Amino acid sequence: MDSRTMIASLPCLALILVTLGYLVLCVVSPFGRCRTCHATGRTRSRLGRIHRDCRHCAGTGLRLRVGRHIINHLQDEYEAAKR
Repeated sequence: MDSRTMIASLPCLALILVTLGYLVLCVVSPFGRCRTCHATGRTRSRLGRIHRDCRHCAGTGLRLRVGRHIINHLQDEYEAAKR
């Protein structure tokens, strides 16, 4: 491989490493902070006075990561194919 080919392949390698790192993160820690309520579990009503449970995280402050949704879907498809 010459130097131009090596330099051209570095972004692809970096993308693969970032993707694999994110998948490992999703396996180790499937839940992330809720962006809607900022992990408090409570949101304000439209009038701004009443605090209610966040409807996105059900008041827990945690949401399932997008990568974990994908992993769960792939596992479900694999299990369905085995039947």
